Amino acid sequence: MTIFIVLLGPPGVGKGTQAKILSETTKLAHVSSGDLFRENLKNQTELGKLAKSYMDKGELVPDDVTISMIRDRIARPDCEAGAILDGFPRTPAQAEALEKMLSEFGSEVNAVPNITAAESVLVERTSGRWTCRESGHIYHQTFSPPKQAGICDVDASELYQRDDDKVETVTKRIRVYLDQTMPLVDYYRQAGKLVEIDGTQAVEQVTEKLVAALKSKN
Repeated sequence: MTIFIVLLGPPGVGKGTQAKILSETTKLAHVSSGDLFRENLKNQTELGKLAKSYMDKGELVPDDVTISMIRDRIARPDCEAGAILDGFPRTPAQAEALEKMLSEFGSEVNAVPNITAAESVLVERTSGRWTCRESGHIYHQTFSPPKQAGICDVDASELYQRDDDKVETVTKRIRVYLDQTMPLVDYYRQAGKLVEIDGTQAVEQVTEKLVAALKSKN
């Protein structure tokens, strides 16, 4: 029996970390739509070229192109047991297209963990990041601060904050994600597949809750 998991969670909630751990724990492939796009664009596949033709015009890549990339990816041997889908779907229409595609493989989405946290927590986690100008070493003003403020521990170069790590940018990204994802959350809730996970817990506790939730859905 194949198992397909759609992992949801806003920026700063630790979704990437949990996807990696969950993949190792369940032995399911981690399929990131972002990585998939980059792979197709880099390798200049037919789907990559098609996606680029839309991107070059400033247009959104149609759902059927993304679905085709997902279909090609889950047809690989490492997805025989299923996969953890990260970054797709983003809308109910995409979710319906995904279900239709998975049905061709005789499968379906089994569970949709939604890792959540208060906006204030997400902003603190995401906006506190500082980067070393010399070599790109990463620090966090709360969770992993440098020994000397504004100076890299490794090469003593200046630390700076990238534009996309600033509070205003981070806050906007989080609100856009929450607004855009709400219909998808409702879609999977009504389908009885949504599992709410408190993302403010320790990493190990979140993993424990995720694994327990998946077992209850399968």
